[in-house]
Amino acid sequence: MFSSVWRNIETQLTSYYFRGLSKLTAHGAAVSASPGAGAGSLKRCLVVPLLSRVNLQKLRTVGLRGMHSSLEDVTLDSMQVKILPALQDNYMYLIVDSKTKEAAVVDPVDPELVIKTVKESNVKLNKVLTTHHHWDHAGGNERLVKMWDGKLEVYGGDERIGAMNHKVCQDETFTIGTLKVRCLSTPCHTSGHICYYVTATNGNEAGAVFTGDTLFQGGCGRFFEGTPEEMYDALCAKLSALPDDTKVFCGHEYTLQNMSFARHVEPDNKNVQNRIEWAKLRRATKDPTVPSTIGEEKLWNPFMRVHEATVQNHAGISANPIGTMEALRKEKDNFKA
Repeated sequence: MFSSVWRNIETQLTSYYFRGLSKLTAHGAAVSASPGAGAGSLKRCLVVPLLSRVNLQKLRTVGLRGMHSSLEDVTLDSMQVKILPALQDNYMYLIVDSKTKEAAVVDPVDPELVIKTVKESNVKLNKVLTTHHHWDHAGGNERLVKMWDGKLEVYGGDERIGAMNHKVCQDETFTIGTLKVRCLSTPCHTSGHICYYVTATNGNEAGAVFTGDTLFQGGCGRFFEGTPEEMYDALCAKLSALPDDTKVFCGHEYTLQNMSFARHVEPDNKNVQNRIEWAKLRRATKDPTVPSTIGEEKLWNPFMRVHEATVQNHAGISANPIGTMEALRKEKDNFKA
């Protein structure tokens, strides 16, 4: 029981910070649990005193367990993507145009790490790309804008996103230096979710897509504010239409959990089995498992394989990809690896 309570404490402490509640004190709150008190009472008596003693700056930077993955650079022909771990399992990304050194950051929930990386890399940050409004993705926007010396253009598709000054919609485009960004509206996880597809201006090189909590490696986000039809459109129409060599940079380090479910759905899929072994080796040394590619996701991600007979047979719904999508998500919500 205690380990479960502690995980909840960790989540609350971090989320309180980003919701502007870091000044909470024990004033007016219970600080001791009565005999026989349940987990909720224990949680309350631990959280409030901890809020007044924990160094929230350090907590926000490294988390209670330390940095979950190493920092890593992925170099494409026209851009560099710096993978920046944050919180318990989130990823932020710094996109740098190789020609102009102009840069944009995706979901900067840890502003200090972003600023440190920008300065060390000697690049020009001028844009923030927010995938959706959830605090672990958009919660650092306002602080970053306040801390940054220059002007930042903050993009997003939802009025609930803090500091947003450029609201975007499907197929809207803008640039990061010489790089072209196309917005893909992918509502379902949240109603205003946006994925950002980044390519060289000439369009002849492999691009990258930043998918937030819509597409994960081997999985997809929960349907918090949308429908199976919307997730089907996001994964199997919009994202699947991107070139197969497009790099996929998702919002969380969920690969092993998702691949475990993928193996459950398709136990004979060798692509799934091989990726699990690869991911285990990566995670053993805290290396990130991102990125994958769109082509690879079509080989192992059950939510992008809802047209396949093996996946439909598992769901018990033949010749109905949207019904299969719905059944898979419901099963995944309660799946234990």
